[in-house]
Formats: sequence, structure tokens, C-alpha cells
Amino acid sequence: MDFDFTEEQLLLRDTAERWAADTYPTLEATIAARAEAAGFPAAHWAELAELGVLGLPFAEADGGFGGGPVEIGLVMEALGRRLAPVPFLASIVLAGDVLRRAADGAKREAILPAVIAGTSRPVLAHGEAQARHDLFDVATTATPTASGGWRLDGRKTVVEHGGTADLLIVSARTSGARRDTDGITLFLVPAGTPGLRVVAHAAHDGGRTAEIALDGVELPAEAVLGPLGGGFEIVERAHEAAIAAICAEAIGSMQALIDLTVDYLRTRKQFGVAIGSFQSLQHKAVDMFVALEQARSIALYAAMTVEAEDAAERRSAISAAKVQINRAARFVGQTAVQLHGGIGMTMEYLGAHHFRRLAMIEIAFGDTAHHLRRVALAGGLVKAS
Repeated sequence: MDFDFTEEQLLLRDTAERWAADTYPTLEATIAARAEAAGFPAAHWAELAELGVLGLPFAEADGGFGGGPVEIGLVMEALGRRLAPVPFLASIVLAGDVLRRAADGAKREAILPAVIAGTSRPVLAHGEAQARHDLFDVATTATPTASGGWRLDGRKTVVEHGGTADLLIVSARTSGARRDTDGITLFLVPAGTPGLRVVAHAAHDGGRTAEIALDGVELPAEAVLGPLGGGFEIVERAHEAAIAAICAEAIGSMQALIDLTVDYLRTRKQFGVAIGSFQSLQHKAVDMFVALEQARSIALYAAMTVEAEDAAERRSAISAAKVQINRAARFVGQTAVQLHGGIGMTMEYLGAHHFRRLAMIEIAFGDTAHHLRRVALAGGLVKAS
């Protein structure tokens, strides 16, 4: 199997890395971008649209470029290296995957061109407080109305960039019990719909997230996205794509943190010599590098598995990748702080921001214990309960 990137993939990687480096050259530039009302400057999103990056995962027939998980991973790694706060993961990878799988011809024509052009930023509002990481646990309800439409009631939590999205893709239960995989339906809910309340707030790593309340949100029949009661598989596939993407982001962030650490070891002096000359610190730096390269390999494996037809194979591979990425992110982050000393935890230092982002990635889309259990289930090591 050939693991070398094609010329097109290399060009995409170089373009994404150049844009991220020019747009977020310093920590101050990233902090200034986060301070914008949306959590990022609208001009930056427009630039990504102009470069064609926002159309990457969509088919050419929809106006996109027909890229796959590997291409998305190259972009995510470049964004992760610079802590770029743009909502590429939330709007293009996660919500975009739902739209490209679930939207029919008319909805595709109405929604996707605006997403690709950067004038529309959809997000998926699926997670709920009681569900933890179980995607099938949905308590939000959708009940039929006399007019033939639907009424949505429930709460969604930790919706990344939900505060500035113009379109929410909301999952709700149209049948079945709370933890059934069947009976989950997706709905298109435009921002500003009566009964919809969005409370935005800053996340631990400086990003933006939101809590969503739906109190008697009435929607027309055409608001249904995809098959009635068949939303779970669509949401699961979208989350698998997002996990592969965030694994690639972690690679970029870990690489940047290792580069910062090695540079610090070369310049920080103690007893009149650079501390990088101490063998014990060299060993720790090498251990960080080994963890990164192991993580890089499994991140690529995850990207290559996202489109696999076998659902069991997909779930196991994606969860195994997330476990390895989580472990590497924690090890690299904690070791970098240890080697830096006190400065490694100060918010005036770029390394601390990478450490925070890696800590958030570790719990995003399922923590280590959750994915270890999925791997064990796939291998028959534990029984489902």
C-alpha cells in the first residue's frame, strides 16, 4: 500500500500551512481572532472559501472538490499547528458530513453552495447532558403537529460554534425509547426560529461553544433532513469523520508543542550550559517525538478507515485511533509543561495554549475510557450492557 501523498495532496497541505502561518503567526494574532464576536474574523472564513478549502469534502456535483478524510486531515493538521480558531471542524467536517449524507437534491442545492461559499455556517446540535458520549442517547423529542409539521422540545449541550451558526441540524426522537438507536430524526432549524434559545460561552481552550434550548420549536414538514427515524447512522458516520479530523488536528498541535519545547531546551541555560545538553531531558524529548510519530501513523490509519463499508471495522479503528491520540496528547502536553517549568503553564506563553487545546481534544467526541470500551466490545473482551 502506498502511503505517500499525491502532488495534489501536497499542494493542499502547503496551501493550508501557508495560510495558517500567515493568518496566525503569533499567539497575539490568535488571541485577537478569538476576541471577535464570532470567535474568529469573518474575513478569515471568507479567505478559506476563496482558497476552496470549505468545499473540500463535498462532491464536485455540489460545487465542491471531492476531497476525502486524508485531505481533510491535512487541513486540520495545519490548523492545529497554529491553533486557528475557525469553525472548520464544526461546520465543514461535522455538519458538512451530515448534509452531504442526508440532504436530498433540493436541500443540497439550497444549502451546500452557501456553505462552500462561506456565507452559511451550519452546526450539528446533537449532544445532550445525560448522554455523555453515547450518540444514541437522545431525549429531545419531536412530535407531529396538526399542520403536518413538527414540534421540538429538549436541550442540546456543548454545541461548538453554535452561538453564531445560521443553521442548526438538530437531532430529536420521533419514536422509541431514550437510548434506542432507531427513532432519531434530524431537523433543519434556522437561527432565530421562535422557541429556539442559544446561550454562547467560551470554552476552556478559548474556543466557542453553546447550550441550545428548544421549547416548542415548530417546524414545517420539509424541515426533516434524511430518513424519518434513521438519523443515528448519519450522526455516527459524521462523528467518525470528525474524530479522524480532530486526530489530525492533535498531530499539528503536538508537533508545534514539541518544536517549542526543543527550542526551549536549546536556549534555556542552567549552570552555564543549555539544559538540552542534559541527557535525561534529551530522553524525554525523544519520548515525546516517538509518541508523536506513533500518533501520526494511527491518525492516518483513522483517516483511511472513515469510508470503510464494514461498520464494525470502522468503529473499532476510529476508537483505537482516538485512544492512541488521547494518550499521546496527554503525554506530550504534560511532558512539555514539565520540561518548560513554570512558564509552560502561563497564558502568555504559546505552549500553554497548545496544552489546553490538547486537553480538550482528549475528551472531545469521547474520552479514553469510552473508546477503550468500544474497542473491547468490538474484540469481544467485554459484553454490551
